[in-house]
Amino acid sequence: MHQSIDTVIGLNLLHANQAGADHNRAHFDDWGITCLNLMSSPGAGKTVLLEKTLAALQGELKMAVIEGDMTTELDADRLRQYGSPVIAINTGRSCHLDSKMVAGGIHRFKEDYNPQEFDLVLVENVGNLVCPAEFEVGEHAKVALLSITEGEDKPLKYPIMFQEADCLIITKIDLMPHLDIDLEKLAANVRSMNPHVTIIPVSAKTGEGLATWLSWVKQQIKTPVIANV
Repeated sequence: MHQSIDTVIGLNLLHANQAGADHNRAHFDDWGITCLNLMSSPGAGKTVLLEKTLAALQGELKMAVIEGDMTTELDADRLRQYGSPVIAINTGRSCHLDSKMVAGGIHRFKEDYNPQEFDLVLVENVGNLVCPAEFEVGEHAKVALLSITEGEDKPLKYPIMFQEADCLIITKIDLMPHLDIDLEKLAANVRSMNPHVTIIPVSAKTGEGLATWLSWVKQQIKTPVIANV
């Protein structure tokens, strides 16, 4: 059976994107930078998790953020208050960041800063539970966020995001007393597709779970391979 034109175009796009992602990752590796790609639906809590992360680790790690949003710099402006470089990328109609967009952010980052002085780049992807998981951007690990308000069935309805995740942050757990949700069932649904994923329940409001998340982040930090890029 012949592949449809749409399928071939889609495969070519993903192939080209992967080549770009590998190129981005090579830059990060040469500089000794770890890159984490944070993905979720809109409102799951990516920006507030980044705020907590920047505030907590700014004395230990040199960090930068690549902030993806469709039209505004509202989230980027929130993160700039913490003193780390924040590079905003507006995607227009695109529902995800791709490796070419992030390459542009890396170029701007390299122009204004010495990348070899940094330990961590945090990418906040566009709010979407489908597309971001299919387009690598050069990250070393994917972090998916899922708010408990979204329900236990979301991992089953949107499997790719949770199959690809290296770490799953279950957010807003301070709301559990007000919701009819089984946290163990939610985690079991994720593990049925991705048994090796690290699952961390977190409340940005109360601070519960944040220490575990920060410890996981620090465990991902890389050391330089070479330093000539």
